Amino acid sequence: MDLLFYTFAFITLGGAALVVVNKNAVNAAMFLLLSLIGLAGLFVLLDAALLAFVLLLVYAGAVVALFLFIVMLLDTTPGALKPFKKTTLAASILGGALLVVGVLSLYHRAQFPATTPSATVPTLKNYAEMLFTTYLLPVQVVGFMLLIAMLGVIVLSKKFADPEDVK
Repeated sequence: MDLLFYTFAFITLGGAALVVVNKNAVNAAMFLLLSLIGLAGLFVLLDAALLAFVLLLVYAGAVVALFLFIVMLLDTTPGALKPFKKTTLAASILGGALLVVGVLSLYHRAQFPATTPSATVPTLKNYAEMLFTTYLLPVQVVGFMLLIAMLGVIVLSKKFADPEDVK
């Protein structure tokens, strides 16, 4: 069990690190997919198979596919690298230091329970009931916003041969 945990954790963290350092957006999306698969494996180890399935279906399936679609529509070609300014480098070091201080502060202030309380096991019926009653409007709004974003990218990436065609 520990070997599986470390394997999935390595896949998740390695994929996430490769997303950040990769210069090609398509390759970064593939590494994001790998990271999400590792995260789904961690959810399965936690006996949260439904959450792993939803993660793979929604994020790995829809969001990564939408991201790839938009990246391929934009036709991004890597250009010449611009050197960092000293202010950009200083701001990034300051931001990283503040992030580390914040995480360490939260860790030291956290109060971890001695024993884990027994929780009721959520069922698919409970998830479906909450999704179609309590969270119906937010899910529909997010779906509509994704549709608007996709249409905006299509319109902005359309190349016109003649400036008259824009009107």
